[in-house]
Amino acid sequence: MIGILFFFYVAIGAALGFGLYSYAGFAIPMSVALGAVTTVLLGQFHLLIAHVMKSGQTEDDLRRIEKTNAATRERLDMVEARTESVESTVKHELTERRDALVSEMRQLEGLIDRLSHNFESRLSSTTAAEVRPTEDAVLRHVKDALQDGRVDLHLQPIVSLPQRRVAFYEGFTRLRRPDGSLILPAEFLDAARRARLMGVIDNMLLFRCVQIVRRLSERDRRVGVFCNISTHSLTDDQFFPHFLEFMRENRDLSGALIFEIPSDRFENRSRELRGAMEKLTALGFRFSIDHATDLSIDLPRLQDAGVRFVKMKGGDLITQLRDPSGPRPVSNVHRRIDGEEVTAVCSRFGVTLIAEKIEEEVSVVEVLEYDIPYGQGHVFGAPKPIKSSLMEETAPPADFLARISSFG
Repeated sequence: MIGILFFFYVAIGAALGFGLYSYAGFAIPMSVALGAVTTVLLGQFHLLIAHVMKSGQTEDDLRRIEKTNAATRERLDMVEARTESVESTVKHELTERRDALVSEMRQLEGLIDRLSHNFESRLSSTTAAEVRPTEDAVLRHVKDALQDGRVDLHLQPIVSLPQRRVAFYEGFTRLRRPDGSLILPAEFLDAARRARLMGVIDNMLLFRCVQIVRRLSERDRRVGVFCNISTHSLTDDQFFPHFLEFMRENRDLSGALIFEIPSDRFENRSRELRGAMEKLTALGFRFSIDHATDLSIDLPRLQDAGVRFVKMKGGDLITQLRDPSGPRPVSNVHRRIDGEEVTAVCSRFGVTLIAEKIEEEVSVVEVLEYDIPYGQGHVFGAPKPIKSSLMEETAPPADFLARISSFG
């Protein structure tokens, strides 16, 4: 483009020189000089205009660059402000969480300290006269396990059906001898009741169940834990007030911690047991009835008592559901309930059936025929001890174990 304009300017200069020579009578040297000067002036004028236009464009570019830089700085300032805000919020939340954990542990230590005083008097007051001669060895093993902290928590999954997704765990207390062998509940429960040690055992189970539920909630796992509690502990006027205070401090876990008591104890519950259940229900906690023998359960009564789960052996449950004349739940339905309707009728009262002790796959198929929502048994998973690292994290404080170790 510049070359074309150059030739155009030369042509204008040549035409001017030729015109001056031909028509104005100028001499050839003068005509050539004037034509050359004209060409040079036109070229200089073009360069001047191009420079001015380029300068204007450059200024526009600079203004755009400045605007872009200003916008970038503004965005950076906003990002820095947000980063500082997020950092401040995270630090604040971490500080609050740490303080809350420290406060909670102090409260737990205080409660356990008070409980241990009661346990100390019970252990020290246990004499040979209170125990059958044949139970001396078992009781000695139980007391040694409590003193040495050889109390384990075993968890068995309770799964939703038919997905078989873990929905709950049931916690079991297992005591260990020094050689690592287990003292089964059938061996130690009667002796522990006679020696009034169930409060100690229940407290250790409860402490670990609470800590396990907290670990699960930190992982955002919506899994509950069934915690077996002795009715002797719930009606003990020395143990229960501390137990209730402990649960009040942990009432945020009411949706994930379910207390389990035997069916026969519930059916024949005393006024003290009824009052204890009402106090726990007022805090939002729920109950489960296990070892139910038949389906003639009083649903309105269970609902009023805060019972939300009923466990029954899978085999017995299927047998009764299949029997047209078998037992049926007491409800507001004024007709004979078919087996296929039992689960739905129970759910109207907020009661959920759990088929327990399912050992074979064929039993799972039978349970599914009646829409039983949950199953428990070795076919879904046997009780297993929690990991050793988690066992250490959920162990009661050392001062609690130190107090017990000095008993008896």
